[in-house]
Amino acid sequence: MKRAIATILSLLVLASVFSQTPAPKNPALRLATTTSTEQSGLLAAILPAFEKESGYKVSVVAVGTGASLKLGEKGDADVVLVHARALEDAFMAASFGIDRRDVMYNDFIVVGPAADPAGLAYSTSAVDAFAHLFKTAAIFVSRGDASGTDVKEKDLWKAAGLAPKGLAWYREIGQGMSQAIMMADQVGGYTLADRATWLAMKDKTKLKVLSAGDKLLFNPYGIITVNPAKWPKTNVDGAKALSDWMTGPRGQALITAYKIGGEQCFYLFN
Repeated sequence: MKRAIATILSLLVLASVFSQTPAPKNPALRLATTTSTEQSGLLAAILPAFEKESGYKVSVVAVGTGASLKLGEKGDADVVLVHARALEDAFMAASFGIDRRDVMYNDFIVVGPAADPAGLAYSTSAVDAFAHLFKTAAIFVSRGDASGTDVKEKDLWKAAGLAPKGLAWYREIGQGMSQAIMMADQVGGYTLADRATWLAMKDKTKLKVLSAGDKLLFNPYGIITVNPAKWPKTNVDGAKALSDWMTGPRGQALITAYKIGGEQCFYLFN
């Protein structure tokens, strides 16, 4: 009987050993990403599970989409998680990345003071909302940092046929999303925000959502593995592991489950 129990225990130990994921040769993984994935709390909620299951240790640099792609171009990141499709396509076309995958999406919104001096609540579209801002010279806080949100904002001004740069009411701050939201609140102005960061920040401000729902405000996120042919020292195995995980059942389930105040922050493509 004792011999049988010992045999069973040995088999269980061996099964446990062989079922574990082998430790990666290089566990250090550098992720450059937009500020929204960090400031919304998403990465803090999901990355510990990836690290535990894979053996990789992820170092996150949250600097905005434009700066994240620049880090990838210089080989200072192994993988990037960003949200400006035109910039992502250019990154891929220049062979800085070897694999881009859709991860999730949400939307952009325009937030501003409850009194709404620019009358955005009466606008009929995102472009019309920006026309209202221009016409009324309402204070607008622009990130001005080449982030995905900044790129979208500039696209909306262009679509409206307007150029606010240099005007007194148009304030470029060169900072992240949460900082832009807080500054807009402090000066009684407006800003374009991603919904996830807004959900994380809204209880700290008096701002309200005043324009949303336009198809032009669609906000997709993609993950890109940096090309090891350009930068041989990048951790391509780790980058692929994170990309597989975030677009696979486990990562997608955790992304869907992440909520702030009961509200879902990100949605899946499939």
